[in-house]
Amino acid sequence: MLSLLQEYHVYLKMEKSLSKNSVDAYERDIKKLISYLNEAHIKPEEAKLEHLLDFIVEIGETGIDKRSQARLISGIRSFYRFLIYKDKISQDPTELLEAPKIGLRLPEVLTVNEIDRIFAAVDLSKPEGQRNRAIIEVLYGSGLRVSELINLKLSNIYFDENYMLVEGKGSKQRLVPLSEESVKQIGFWRLDRNKLDIKKGNEDFLFLNRLGSRLTRAMIFTIVKDLCVIAGIKKNVSPHTFRHSFATHLLENGANLRAIQQLLGHESITTTELYTHIDVQYLRETILMYHPANRVYERQNNDKQQIN
Repeated sequence: MLSLLQEYHVYLKMEKSLSKNSVDAYERDIKKLISYLNEAHIKPEEAKLEHLLDFIVEIGETGIDKRSQARLISGIRSFYRFLIYKDKISQDPTELLEAPKIGLRLPEVLTVNEIDRIFAAVDLSKPEGQRNRAIIEVLYGSGLRVSELINLKLSNIYFDENYMLVEGKGSKQRLVPLSEESVKQIGFWRLDRNKLDIKKGNEDFLFLNRLGSRLTRAMIFTIVKDLCVIAGIKKNVSPHTFRHSFATHLLENGANLRAIQQLLGHESITTTELYTHIDVQYLRETILMYHPANRVYERQNNDKQQIN
């Protein structure tokens, strides 16, 4: 019996008559998508538009050009048309899928209240509780990618200076500040970590599982998903959501875009501008509240009501 990818290969080659290069490119992109969805415990047939957007934004962070982005989206659309063709799904989640640009509906942002609820959902009485509390603190407090989090090493954390050396995309390193709360929570986790029988080769990794091995990306997705269920968060939340919330909250509170770019490890400021959107409703309320034309209109309205 052919696998889903093998069936897709036949579909591209026989039904669509694509060249070998096009087939290979589409297959590479869909393998990345399936790997991403697997880590989030989502079957390709169950993926929704927001999951696909989340994937595209994460891939976009690597700095791929517009032509590659267009091909990626074309491949995803083709894959879901194939699933419909094979009667594996009834609705196409890619109908509203667009290339990343200003105004793209990016992944969900958590409110500060929702962040607090997720912190409160951590059961500190469980063996993994303090570790999970520290993980969420570092994800939200420093805006790390999942790959950066699981590869974070104790030897790269400077506790006296509240800084850590993070290895990002393309093995590029950057210094990222640690909040006092992050340092405190990591300190609590280290007390529990010291009790583990740490596997050889994992001695320097900060976050470990109960068997003493480095955590996987899939495990971080599971931790986040479970905490959101307990906290009653209905949004589509992934580890990436904390990174997006970190950047958005900084921007909303007046942080400089260039500083956010450095903290996130973006090569181009354009990526940061796409990624850290400003709440349109907030802008609308600002205009209504402060623009003189709206204040004149409001006074006139009040005068009419008094006359009536």
